[in-house]
Amino acid sequence: MIETGILTELQTLFPHIKMEKSIKDEWLGNNGQLAVYPKSEEEIISILEYANSRGKEVQVIGGGTKRGFGGLTESVPILLSLTDYKGIVEHTPGDMTLTVKAGTTFKELQEYLAEYKQMIPLDPTWPEYATIGGIIATNESGPKRLGYGSARDAVIGLKIAYPDGSIIRAGGKVVKNVAGYDMNKLFIGSMGTLGVITEVTVKLRPLPKYESVILLTFPTCDFHTIRSFTITLLDSMMEPAAIELLSPSLCEKLTGKKYYTLAISFEGIESSVHYQEEFVKSIQPAETEMKILQQEEAEQFWKRFYMISPHGRQPPSHNEIEASLKIGVMNLHIINVIKESERLKDIVSLAVQAHGGLGHGLCHIHLKGTEEEILLAIKEMRSAVAKLGGYVIVKYLPLAFRKKIDIWGEKPSTFFLLEGIKAKIDPNKILNPKRFVGGI
Repeated sequence: MIETGILTELQTLFPHIKMEKSIKDEWLGNNGQLAVYPKSEEEIISILEYANSRGKEVQVIGGGTKRGFGGLTESVPILLSLTDYKGIVEHTPGDMTLTVKAGTTFKELQEYLAEYKQMIPLDPTWPEYATIGGIIATNESGPKRLGYGSARDAVIGLKIAYPDGSIIRAGGKVVKNVAGYDMNKLFIGSMGTLGVITEVTVKLRPLPKYESVILLTFPTCDFHTIRSFTITLLDSMMEPAAIELLSPSLCEKLTGKKYYTLAISFEGIESSVHYQEEFVKSIQPAETEMKILQQEEAEQFWKRFYMISPHGRQPPSHNEIEASLKIGVMNLHIINVIKESERLKDIVSLAVQAHGGLGHGLCHIHLKGTEEEILLAIKEMRSAVAKLGGYVIVKYLPLAFRKKIDIWGEKPSTFFLLEGIKAKIDPNKILNPKRFVGGI
């Protein structure tokens, strides 16, 4: 039920802003009793000033794909949706930079840029729904992080609305900025707890003229061979956009073959791509199988890949619980993580699909099972990853189960700095409450 008077008060103060009662969602939480849909930066500022002056908490949302990521609150008074705050602000093709409103979906941006034979060097999941603001706020990246870099590498400027309604700019609109502390990094990955990202400026790269994906399968499950092959490839002059290790169960879902498989992506001019394919053939280990997906097949492979993880727009399945883990380790330790994820099936009878980047050290594991199985699997993976010196973050989990486990793991030694920054920028703690590490 909406707090007494808030709907009437907001409609009186801001009659031009679209607002409606929000549908209750006990499954994922991170909702608001009243959803507001600003179409301009001024409207965003007005809502923030109203909320801050009255101590009303605000949940910020874009496409909704990250609603199961972080947060211990079912609902707050205001859900600030940026889905109507979208569009291109400035595109300078010659400088290869783009400034865009935060509510614009990633797919819309890539389709627009394709007309100029340019692209944003990021590959998030569910691009049809994910907004550029949400991608940046969660620092999301995919398998092509190896060749593209992360959101922190792509962003050159941000415009942020603080809880008190003030606007700040971090970075700029050109690739080369003056030296000094990069304020962008403060907000990228902060889960919207410090301010509302209203505009994002990114550096672009030319759209690849050609693309292929080599699927190299290892029927004998020889992890030593996988490691040796990967080291040889990484130490060569080749420039793969991705070297992603797929677990047998995930490979079966994507290709029909249930083997440990490397998905190796090459992009560039066609002759260069084929040259690199020939190099991989020349170092192909014995007893492995190779299939090369060219252009359209490669595009379809990645399209399927980016839709395998659970997300906040899916209707919940009350028969089984889904979870998604993000794991960071040293590059080649990904092999150990994927191997450990497969061993979970010997402990609990849950569905496990995993993939990880041999080159950037990030791994994702998707789980489906009962509450007991999911929580035990998370505990087991944290124990195994701790021995590798890595970390485990729970990226997707229903609200009731997020309350039973610390999804961020142990607080970092620098947590006092995070608390201090939060207290300075958002002293009333109205933005995305308890959404980030340590309950910030």
